[in-house]
Amino acid sequence: MVGISFVLKVVFYRSESGNEPAREWLKELPREDRRQIGEDIKTVQIGWPLGMPLIRKIDKDLWEVRTTLESGIARIFFMVDGDYMILLHGFIKKSQKTPQNELKTALARLGNYKRGKK
Repeated sequence: MVGISFVLKVVFYRSESGNEPAREWLKELPREDRRQIGEDIKTVQIGWPLGMPLIRKIDKDLWEVRTTLESGIARIFFMVDGDYMILLHGFIKKSQKTPQNELKTALARLGNYKRGKK
């Protein structure tokens, strides 16, 4: 059986106040870091669904893009809604374990997004 391939459209989660926190986080990073993260997002966009080492499922409907940078390990939490990849939250990981506050932020945005669709 051949899987149907399609390209995801990448969009940034937008808060009620109109902010796009993942986009704002990306803009603060050095150009080379942004380029590497962008390449990984594009790989997901074109090849979805993917698995490790690039993508890891975190929770129901929550995934992360894993990018190794010179300065550390970047993570971008996202969800897939139909043919959209919604970038919820990004951070530079400094330890083995994902910090709970980063996970809570992503899960809160995921919940807000879902509630806003009703």
